[in-house]
Amino acid sequence: MSRGRARRPPVPGSVVIRAGALLLLLLASAVLLAAASSPSEEAAVDYGAALSKSLLYFEAQRSGRLPHNQRVPWRGHSGLTDGLQQGVDLVGGYYDAGDHVKFGLPMAFTVTMLAWGAIDFADDVAAAGEWGHTLEAIKWGTDYFVKAHTEPFVYWAEVGDGDTDHYCWQRPEDMTTSRQAYRIDKDNPGSDLAGETAAALAAASIVFRRSNPHYSRLLLHHAQQLFEFGDRYRGTYDSSIAEVRSYYASVSGYQDELLWAALWLHRATGRDDYLRYAVDKADSFGGVGWAMTEFSWDVKYAGVQVLAAKLLLEGDPGALKHGAVLEQYRAKAEHYLCACLGRNGGNGSDNVERSPGGMLYVRQWNNLQYVSSAAFLLTAYSRYLSDSDRLLRCPTGGAPAAPSDLLALARSQADYILGRNPLRLSYMVGYGRRYPVRVHHRGASIVAHKANSRFIGCMQGFDDWFGRGRPNPNVLAGAIVGGPNCRDEFQDDRGNYMQTEACTYNTAPMVGVFARLHRLATEEGGRRRGTADEAEVR
Repeated sequence: MSRGRARRPPVPGSVVIRAGALLLLLLASAVLLAAASSPSEEAAVDYGAALSKSLLYFEAQRSGRLPHNQRVPWRGHSGLTDGLQQGVDLVGGYYDAGDHVKFGLPMAFTVTMLAWGAIDFADDVAAAGEWGHTLEAIKWGTDYFVKAHTEPFVYWAEVGDGDTDHYCWQRPEDMTTSRQAYRIDKDNPGSDLAGETAAALAAASIVFRRSNPHYSRLLLHHAQQLFEFGDRYRGTYDSSIAEVRSYYASVSGYQDELLWAALWLHRATGRDDYLRYAVDKADSFGGVGWAMTEFSWDVKYAGVQVLAAKLLLEGDPGALKHGAVLEQYRAKAEHYLCACLGRNGGNGSDNVERSPGGMLYVRQWNNLQYVSSAAFLLTAYSRYLSDSDRLLRCPTGGAPAAPSDLLALARSQADYILGRNPLRLSYMVGYGRRYPVRVHHRGASIVAHKANSRFIGCMQGFDDWFGRGRPNPNVLAGAIVGGPNCRDEFQDDRGNYMQTEACTYNTAPMVGVFARLHRLATEEGGRRRGTADEAEVR
């Protein structure tokens, strides 16, 4: 399926790194990093700190006029005229990664995953003291989605052009690249984008239901309109907007996003017609036909299947009449989970590969996006199984998998990201003693605008900042980079964007995972202290 960013235009010749040289550097770096530390140096994992930093990262990715409570001091206002050429207000939203294009599809998936984590692990997030920051991260996205939905059948899909943007290396505050905006409408449909945005808004409406009921209703209204738009005028958004094809092509089509949106709208409203939509189109839209080994910003089927399975596990009365189809959804959901556990039997394609160090491995480009999304589904389904007192049965036979088995795998992936890996390197920037310091990120790699407001031009950024071998002057705290290859090798080089670029959808699923693991670790620590106190008294 999708490879994340399909391709990039080459950077100017002065900074092109030949593939052979990069491979040699990568191997040499991997050997040196591995030799620099040993298992005995392994420190305890602090999930609370990881949670806090992950939410801080979204503030670094903000576009628009920044609020007074902005906690990332090296960022300033940017993109303040977005939409002006088209006569609409498109100021705000998130930059997806290390560039300054606002891509609608991955941005919406990012917000959906933030909201799902806030719904399922609300108590855990609150217990960690991060509920307010989580709401802010979600709302920064949903405020923008509401703005971008200017008419019932019009949605602004993208601001900026990837090709021109990638030929420049500038801070967002200095941006001189195109801010052309692109939209979907009745004549230029984008059911995948409309569906994913509807899912994000529906999920967020649940999050804000108690604290801000008026805002919750507003989000739900836009979600319902966008779902109707996507369903009535069908087509993929990359067929309507050629500029997005090289970056976020909709390889999986739009059917998964429409199913995804329908199930989120059902969860937000309880209305049977949304569930019936997902049931009636389960086969024709591939919901019960695709046995997946990936869950991503492009491919939503595993998420769809988990949401449908949740209804059965909960014994939802409205779902029982659709039991036969929902059981098919559940079987496919559990195929994905068993694939992550490596318990599907058959040939290798039935399971998710592992690196020698235990990392789930899907593909070379930005593999940690698949690790974080898998960790989320494993964590969520573990809870669903536990709440319903069920076990997971996989095709290999043997003892069924307990909820604790799923959670243990999710924890192992979180720990890998945070430094328990062969290189003893945290792939979350700013976390732990050693992490990537040459992240492929324009704003982080150039002196902060507030420290030096002198304008930095398009090519000047390449000449003065991109090519220098020094660490970035600004720490992109909480960003999860693309990560190592299938052999656990990683090259911390700004030009190695396949491994060192971070994306919002890498970090978003981990908010819920870190919150859950932090709560469980805290409770376990409390039990240990209690046991120790009892022993001392005796």
